[in-house]
Amino acid sequence: MPTRPQSLPHRHVLTLPTEPSAVRTARETAEQALVEWGIGLRHSTVDPALLILSELVTNSVRHAAALSPTVTVTYAAGADCLAFAVHDRHPYQPPLYAAVTGAGSGGLGTVMELLLGLHGTAVVRPDADGGGKSIWITLPL
Repeated sequence: MPTRPQSLPHRHVLTLPTEPSAVRTARETAEQALVEWGIGLRHSTVDPALLILSELVTNSVRHAAALSPTVTVTYAAGADCLAFAVHDRHPYQPPLYAAVTGAGSGGLGTVMELLLGLHGTAVVRPDADGGGKSIWITLPL
């Protein structure tokens, strides 16, 4: 699996207002992109990937909207890999792997359990100015 999502041949970026409708739009856009890229919606990775994406966008809507008027989703894929990032301008960087070890709970715990079950990776990348972050998810296909 490629370790650098930036090198994947398929890419789409979507910026939305940080409001509840962003969750549905981000998911529907992901489905459209996957079909265009030749990744069947019945692929075993797709449903968990869409749930992970929905949870991350929901977290931005719930927790970052006061500081981040928009949320940006980057979708990327290659022959053996699916990746996406959810970016907002809230500075808090959640300890992703702590959600699995018991220090976290709720949606992020579900995200990480799904991710690890699929042998994927997750990383939080802070913005250069420290005022926001992207959570990158990479899943093998």
